[in-house]
Amino acid sequence: KGENTMVIEIIKAILFGIVEGITEWLPISSTGHMILLEQFVKLNVTPEFWKMFLVVIQLGAILAVVVLYFNKLNPFSMKKTKEEKKETWILWSKVLVACVPAAIIGLLFQDVIDQFLDNAFIVALMLIIYGIAFIIIESRNKKANITELKNLTYRTAVIIGIFQLLALIPGTSRSGATILGGILIGTSRKIAAEFTFFLAIPVMFGASLLKLLKFGFVFTSQELIILIVGLVTAFIISILTIKFLMNYIKKNDFKAFGYYRIILGIIVLIYFAIV
Repeated sequence: KGENTMVIEIIKAILFGIVEGITEWLPISSTGHMILLEQFVKLNVTPEFWKMFLVVIQLGAILAVVVLYFNKLNPFSMKKTKEEKKETWILWSKVLVACVPAAIIGLLFQDVIDQFLDNAFIVALMLIIYGIAFIIIESRNKKANITELKNLTYRTAVIIGIFQLLALIPGTSRSGATILGGILIGTSRKIAAEFTFFLAIPVMFGASLLKLLKFGFVFTSQELIILIVGLVTAFIISILTIKFLMNYIKKNDFKAFGYYRIILGIIVLIYFAIV
């Protein structure tokens, strides 16, 4: 019986890993999907572990970015010229500068956000609002003037970082907020998406580390298995999702994600109104 229970918990962890791996990178809100999934699939764990699991599972997603873009992000690569290494360091400095607004505001207000904004109604509202925003912005989208990462200025990086603040409200989508911000100020979809991926590395590593420190590094064997399964699944699915997204935006805009968000937001509202 114990073994059967463990198998069920592993299947649940795989399910959460799949949802995390898909929704972390597509601009459709991972929080919104996790809240919905949790209504139907509940891990047999403590509330403290669940809160930590939701954040730390993102590490798997982040490692996918590190693996896929390792050469572009590695300033020590032997294959790079001195100039290319310098460009890589500059890229990292822009990423870190862009992370500052969210890091400061996030640390100051995270408890307030968790207390007042972490609910299904807010998530549904944000899904719908940003879904409409995607459709409007893409309808008016003009030709991008930033089509290479090296042309992305520190000022642009900071503005994208400020847009990342919007994602502190559950249901917004971190990738959604930063991609929207990037497109609004003239970056191509490809550059907006790539910079969003890179921004996630310090942000999520930091968030995961804080959650782990808060939880403590003491796990039962079951908790450890659930966490590892979730991480590995999120990693594999993230690699597939990122590749899909980068291919998708070569020929398509983000309107489809806008319509999807609106439909999902309405479903969330109806579901929680009935329940």
